[in-house]
Amino acid sequence: MDILNQIVLNLTKEDLRFYKLFSSRYAMDGERKDLVLLDAIRDSEEQYKEEEVLKKLYGKTDKNALYSLKNRLTHDISRSLTVQYCFKDELLYIHHLLFLVRLFFMRSQFTIAKHFLKKAEAGARQIENYELLDIIYGEYVKLSHELLDINPEEYIRKREETRKLSASILEVDNILAAVYYRLKTSQNFSEKGNPIFKMLEKTINVFTQNKSIKKSPKLRFRIYAAVTQILLQRHEYTTLETYLLKTYKEFLYDKLFSKENHSVKLQMLHYLVNVLFKTNKYQDSLEYAELLHQAMNEHNKLLYDKFLFFYYNSLIINYSVLDKNKAISILEGVLANKTLKSTPFYELFVYMNLSILWFEKKDFHASVKFLNKLYLHPEFKNADSGLKFKIAIAELIIRFELLDFDYLEIKIKQVKRQFKTVLNDATNVREKEFLSILSKMIASPQLKSNKKLVSIIRKFISLKEDVLNDTEVINYSSWLRSKIQP
Repeated sequence: MDILNQIVLNLTKEDLRFYKLFSSRYAMDGERKDLVLLDAIRDSEEQYKEEEVLKKLYGKTDKNALYSLKNRLTHDISRSLTVQYCFKDELLYIHHLLFLVRLFFMRSQFTIAKHFLKKAEAGARQIENYELLDIIYGEYVKLSHELLDINPEEYIRKREETRKLSASILEVDNILAAVYYRLKTSQNFSEKGNPIFKMLEKTINVFTQNKSIKKSPKLRFRIYAAVTQILLQRHEYTTLETYLLKTYKEFLYDKLFSKENHSVKLQMLHYLVNVLFKTNKYQDSLEYAELLHQAMNEHNKLLYDKFLFFYYNSLIINYSVLDKNKAISILEGVLANKTLKSTPFYELFVYMNLSILWFEKKDFHASVKFLNKLYLHPEFKNADSGLKFKIAIAELIIRFELLDFDYLEIKIKQVKRQFKTVLNDATNVREKEFLSILSKMIASPQLKSNKKLVSIIRKFISLKEDVLNDTEVINYSSWLRSKIQP
């Protein structure tokens, strides 16, 4: 594998801008061969053509010069990324501080090393990274040989305490492993009595003898994350609603939320909005959307921009049911919001939802208009192939409503050709069957009198509609049902 090729193709636009600034800090005469190579890799879709780059840069000389350039570019990009991101992530910053500790220790500048070690200790404590604290206390012990104001006994004691805490975290991981396993292997939690809470309590009691661990915020947050993901995967929305409401109130009562874990609070509120929407409690969902917005303003709007898109999404999903005109108005406002410009694919989300809403309002020309805007957006080519496939099927439905059957016949063949691999995937058997039904519908202008086709459609509608709603841009069953109703 060409590691340079992989690194460059995964660089963001911001990474590239920073690298070009970083690498231009030294005056360089002539053509920047590193930038030529960089652009050649970026312009390729998968693997750049090495022979063409070699010829362009060095003529027909041997490849050693190119290999040397590749190594230098890999090294320089790595250094650029280190400088760019070491202050943007707490863990990376602590590693940066430890690098400085080691550097100044090697230079026998022990007081400076101690200065950075104190900063590293404070950072590691804040994020509760006990593995790093163990290393940091080891560095203090080494420095105690050089500086008389460091008492090694103090840091030996701290190191032992840290190792006990690390053992406790291992215990937490063991508990979570058991929770995951029991959740995955248990029966449907939607049954009467809902045994999930008793099961969790029993699992925790069995796997821990440490009372302080049972009350640990870290354990409680991690169990919340585990249970939520499992229930989401299983589409157990009613159970998830009960669990989230209960857990959120407990976390509030026990004052577990803080600036350090503020993202967890916002995430829980966002999950509550979505699950209440899934259980058709739209007004309750909107109430939690407003609680989410209030929480976004906490801690001096610490994570406001990060969750702004989720807040708007919370409004849109509910008003798409309660008041489609209001949902359209909100989407138009999202499109004009400059804060969201940095959110990947947010315009794709807006165009897709506007297309769906106009479809539901039966303005199919407006629906196609926004679908075309979606296709023409520069980010659409980077969208997931599965999403592109579902959008393509949504377009077929819209074209059917426009009675554009000649175009539709051509488009169905094109979709089958373009997404041949996706259609052959066993997970998309429903889409394959839907395309077959759609082709038959085009050839049957008197659909309701075609008893054989109506029977096929009824059978299709009866299959797991509640679970599959999540994956369809336009719900196939609902649309087909509207076509065969008297």
